[in-house]
Amino acid sequence: MDKQIYFFPITVESLEEGGFLAMCPSLQGCHAEGETYGQAIENIQDVIKLQIKARKKYGDILPNVSVPTKTELSFSLPLPVFI
Repeated sequence: MDKQIYFFPITVESLEEGGFLAMCPSLQGCHAEGETYGQAIENIQDVIKLQIKARKKYGDILPNVSVPTKTELSFSLPLPVFI
């Protein structure tokens, strides 16, 4: 079976108790936590994969998500610098 690539927008926010919460607004109920940004993103990827597989299995529709055609991507991200 050929692999497909899906693009879904996510948001990642810090949690008061520590760690991060990643959410995919396009897929209802799709969220995951992680101790770091990277872990939260890896975890939401796993959750998105599971949701796509389940939707395909049961014949549910996947939402259409538009991807910007710009070649540049801009976002703000806190960058820790240890001295």
